[in-house]
Amino acid sequence: MATLAHERRHVPSQRREADQVAWTATVHGRGWLSRRHSLPIELTMVLGLYAVYEATRGLVAGDAHVALRHAQEVISFERSLHIFVEAPVQHAVLAVPGLIGTLGFAYLTLHLSLTGGLLFWLHRRRPAAYPLVRTTLLFATALAVVGYVVFPTAPPRLSGVGIVDTVSSGHVDLNKGLVSSLYNPYAAVPSLHVGYALIVGASLARYAPHPITRLAGLAYPPFVLLVIVATGNHFLIDAAAGAAVAALALLAARLLVTPRSTTPLPHLKGDTDVQEHPRCLGWVGAR
Repeated sequence: MATLAHERRHVPSQRREADQVAWTATVHGRGWLSRRHSLPIELTMVLGLYAVYEATRGLVAGDAHVALRHAQEVISFERSLHIFVEAPVQHAVLAVPGLIGTLGFAYLTLHLSLTGGLLFWLHRRRPAAYPLVRTTLLFATALAVVGYVVFPTAPPRLSGVGIVDTVSSGHVDLNKGLVSSLYNPYAAVPSLHVGYALIVGASLARYAPHPITRLAGLAYPPFVLLVIVATGNHFLIDAAAGAAVAALALLAARLLVTPRSTTPLPHLKGDTDVQEHPRCLGWVGAR
């Protein structure tokens, strides 16, 4: 009995210690995400997570029959909403000489190049905004992997609905060779192209110094939507799911990224003993 009473007295203490450890870890995690670290650290983190994302997406390729069934479910849902327009959009683009090649090139290059360029620019020029945008992109990537695992879906070009693969030609083939070893053809939902485009576009519209660049940021997500539909790589529902992922990622990032958005980087000009204004954090406030 004495031993049991002794154990009961220690349970609240052990719980308090566990709660304290959890709270400390949470605080440290939020603090780490809320800082703009040195460029090598940031680069390692972003590239490391994206490598894990690509590897996971490639390994969890899903079952072809399940992916095709899910694609048919997406098509049925779009038809019920009268928005199944992927085939007409592609046919209209194919009727314009040279346009589909341009959109295919954009599909292969802009997704990562503009996203990486934005992060680099924010890190150098908008340090207070950088942690929120970076964390939003990281969360969006993690949520997308969950979607690929839970709901593997074939893209329109593999769904047998009269939509052709306009990207896999010439020197690039999404279905063969080295690219296909890491590429999951059934990772259509959500469209991370659209998710990234919304984050990039909103960031440019919010933080870019020139009106033309801000207008380009506003135009970028609709352009990406045209790219993914015309090239046969995503349905409109995939794009909507990508937008939802971006919104959820932003919400989570805003909850975790604190107003202390950067820490001094002595080797960078203007960073010594600087606390940027809290209103610079996020897409609402001063530029």
